[in-house]
Amino acid sequence: MRPFLYVLSFLAVLGLGFWAYRENYATQAALREVADLQDEIATLHESLAIQRAEWAHLNRPERLRDLAVLNFDRLGLMPMEPHQFGRGTEVAYPPPPSLADSVSDLAIEAPVDISGTLDADPEVQSP
Repeated sequence: MRPFLYVLSFLAVLGLGFWAYRENYATQAALREVADLQDEIATLHESLAIQRAEWAHLNRPERLRDLAVLNFDRLGLMPMEPHQFGRGTEVAYPPPPSLADSVSDLAIEAPVDISGTLDADPEVQSP
């Protein structure tokens, strides 16, 4: 009985060693993938910062004003003036729905009576 336990213990140690070996390499692969993703995220953050800086540079008010003046004949853009803006109180919002309107929307206008029996279709014949 003792040699059987020795062989069984040896096989268990071999199995656990193989499992630990595989887990070690799987963990290392996952860590490499995480590092690669972090590098990619850092690169994308840097690219986004550059694009935001370029966008801010291209949207400078003096540059846009000069472009509007240069392309006035084609675009017909006029400068904005204070009297063109309105106040929030001048906006015509629709009135809120009343409770009576919502109840009348739920009313059934033409009810249909569906009581009866379920009969087999006379045109369909069983074999």
